[in-house]
Amino acid sequence: MRLRPPNAFRQSASHAHRAQHVLEEWTAQHHHIMNHAILQWVLLLAFAEQIHSRTLHFTIPEEQEAGVKIGSLSTTYLAPYRLLDERYIRVDESTGDLFTKERIDRETLCPSHQDGDCVFSDTAVVSIDHEVVPILILVDDINDNAPVFERNVIPLHIPEDASIGTAFPLDDQAQDKDTGDNGAIRYYLEDSGGFFNIRQDRHELELVVQRQLDRETRENHLLVLVAADGGSVPLSATANLNVTVTDVDDNCPEFDADSPTAAIVPALGVKGTVVAQLKATDKDLGQNAQITFSFSRQISDRAKVLFHMHGHTGLISLAVDTQLDSPEEHTLKVFANSPLCPPAQTQVTVYMQPAMSPEPSLKIKFVAEHKNRAIVLQENEPPTVLALLELEDTSKGTLSLDKDSVPFSLKPQAGSYLLSTSKPLDFEMCGEYEVTVIISDPHDTRLHRREVIKVLVEDVNDNAPKFEQARYETDIRENNEPGAFLLRVQASDADSHQFGKVRYRLTNGGPFTIDEERGVISVVESLDRELQETYVLTVLARDGGEPSQEGFANVVVNILDLNDNPPAFPTPHFYFFVSESIPQLSQVGKVSVSDSDKGENGRIADVRILNDEVPFAIDLLQGSLRSIGEVDREKQDRYELLVVAVDGGSPVLSATARMTIFIEDVNDNQPQVLLPSSNLSCLTISPATRAGSMITKIYAIDEDSGMNSDITYQIIATKPALESPFQIDQQSGNITLVQHLRGEDHGMHHLFIVVRDGGRPGPLQTAVWVNLLVNETLEKCQVNAVPDYSPPRLPPPMPVRDRRCESNAWLVFYCGLCLMAISVCVLLAVVVVFMKRRKTKRKVEKKNVWETGNLCEMKPLN
Repeated sequence: MRLRPPNAFRQSASHAHRAQHVLEEWTAQHHHIMNHAILQWVLLLAFAEQIHSRTLHFTIPEEQEAGVKIGSLSTTYLAPYRLLDERYIRVDESTGDLFTKERIDRETLCPSHQDGDCVFSDTAVVSIDHEVVPILILVDDINDNAPVFERNVIPLHIPEDASIGTAFPLDDQAQDKDTGDNGAIRYYLEDSGGFFNIRQDRHELELVVQRQLDRETRENHLLVLVAADGGSVPLSATANLNVTVTDVDDNCPEFDADSPTAAIVPALGVKGTVVAQLKATDKDLGQNAQITFSFSRQISDRAKVLFHMHGHTGLISLAVDTQLDSPEEHTLKVFANSPLCPPAQTQVTVYMQPAMSPEPSLKIKFVAEHKNRAIVLQENEPPTVLALLELEDTSKGTLSLDKDSVPFSLKPQAGSYLLSTSKPLDFEMCGEYEVTVIISDPHDTRLHRREVIKVLVEDVNDNAPKFEQARYETDIRENNEPGAFLLRVQASDADSHQFGKVRYRLTNGGPFTIDEERGVISVVESLDRELQETYVLTVLARDGGEPSQEGFANVVVNILDLNDNPPAFPTPHFYFFVSESIPQLSQVGKVSVSDSDKGENGRIADVRILNDEVPFAIDLLQGSLRSIGEVDREKQDRYELLVVAVDGGSPVLSATARMTIFIEDVNDNQPQVLLPSSNLSCLTISPATRAGSMITKIYAIDEDSGMNSDITYQIIATKPALESPFQIDQQSGNITLVQHLRGEDHGMHHLFIVVRDGGRPGPLQTAVWVNLLVNETLEKCQVNAVPDYSPPRLPPPMPVRDRRCESNAWLVFYCGLCLMAISVCVLLAVVVVFMKRRKTKRKVEKKNVWETGNLCEMKPLN
């Protein structure tokens, strides 16, 4: 083993020690960094929690006008206030009130949050410290969007064999931009006729079959699908649901009534010659209506050789060429087959004629109108001669009608035969007849041959349209959308072609219209039950004849009530006057409320006062306002009430009115003497006081109003009981000195004064003592006890008089004398002026006369 030198060993130990030191430093540094990161996360979480706790939350309904207040920052923070983003809201910098800046539409603001909260944020800077406060505004949804269908017409195909209770999903569901109950949609059908119903769960909408369907009876069902949201005032939309009943193979073939039952084959028959054309129909459609024809196996072997049946057309033809020496008769039993159905059957008797000598030929001379050797006759004609039939060799044959040729007759007429109708023909029963004329030999019982004469019946307009029912009745809710489907009427006409084509019109349409071809009645405008509750429409069905025939049906439309009218007060502001002494439960006045809706929607469920703690209540049964507590005009002279009336409809509608109740005063408060403050008050008066000076004043108040608060003052008694030098003004309460004070007036004067109000019929009053001391020295006087004075009854109040005239009677007398003297002087002055003017007038007249006379004398000189 090789030993390491000591120096090398020391160097290695030094490196190891340094490495260990570096590792320790790295570990300490790493721990410091980790602790710092953890501290940052803790501070960040604490800051986030603090921000969340400081965030202010506000709520506002959508579609509010600009300028609506939504809250205030002043409840939490101090001014000034500022918003960093004023896109939707603004702030008053001094008050901190937040207002909307524009109309906010929740669906526009939050198009992707239909089922969640719609929130937008902002940041406020508040107070002088510029503190940052986050703001969250929640926009509440209102029902401002109606449901919308993507398509106005929804097609749906349902097989006619769908069992009752079968459900078919409807993918065309309405959409509503609102949220919550405002966006929750419920569906129902109108005019389903009981055939269908709507079943709705949380995510699926299904049409459920309620009655058995039959395509052959009714192929199309026009329904109205209504989608209504869950708002307090629901909004709705409609779509036309067009249900087509598809065909199933539920009908079997039937031979037509005009399918031939007999045929004649001439003696020389050529292969392929048509023997008979059979007709059968199946009410189904398409593949379900396909029919195949076949012979029964029970026909004779001879018939199987002679005849061929075309399986699809029902054409019977000769299978071989024929040439017979003797007549043959074959009965062919024919089946009409359809899948899943028992075959329909008929039989055709084929008469095959032998080759023989020429038979008598039939000559037809038409009497009635004819076209292409077919007789044409209008229906409803009385028995009519149609043609004259002649045999060229009458010795070899006779004519007769086949037993099925009804209603026709053949009568011999001078070697010929008259073919006539035996009764009027009805086009609606049969439009075409084949009259079979049998030519037979009277000497040979064998059949010679048959001749078929066609009779065509022309239709006339002899049937009026008939409605399925004479009276229809349906309901529709008021406030409907214009153009809403109401119902469909249907009339049929047994006539053909233009005669049977029916058109509809309303003779008294009003707000309704009808599709003239389909008979669909719709509403052209929104209806109001309060204006008219029932409409009776007359539907006229007219065919295309000339002249036309008409049929009538009545349609009764009942307008169902909606709670669209709130309660109404006769006036928006009631005024009542009551005395403050009104007893409890007394009637203050009548309060009537009406609602033009019907039933529960028009029932006034409640009328109440919104104010708290008022001495009045609404008597709903009597329709009146009553007092329920004490009223005191001195505490409150009027009451302003807000009254609300609520109806019993859904949604509930309400109306408010104001009531002002004036409390009329009752004289229930005595006058209160404020000055003097006590019956022991005393005032010192100098003997040198001049007469007419005001000494003191009595001041009293009365809390009543009007006459009840008019106060008068009267001195009732004085002590000493001498003539008092003092007098009081009845209105002002001023006490004055009416004469100079003499020696005997020195000393104490007690005045007993009564203070009365002007109440009727009995005034209220208060008494007070006024103590006056006449003394040389004006030292403060003192009264230790109220004078002993108790009058048995206070005198009545004094009438109001002019105190100045009463205290200066002589002055009034002198004033009157002066006025008389002035009047006499004025009269004398007027007389003097009048005399002077009269004297002056006379002088002027004399002067004029003199001048006139001079002029007359000078005239002759000229």
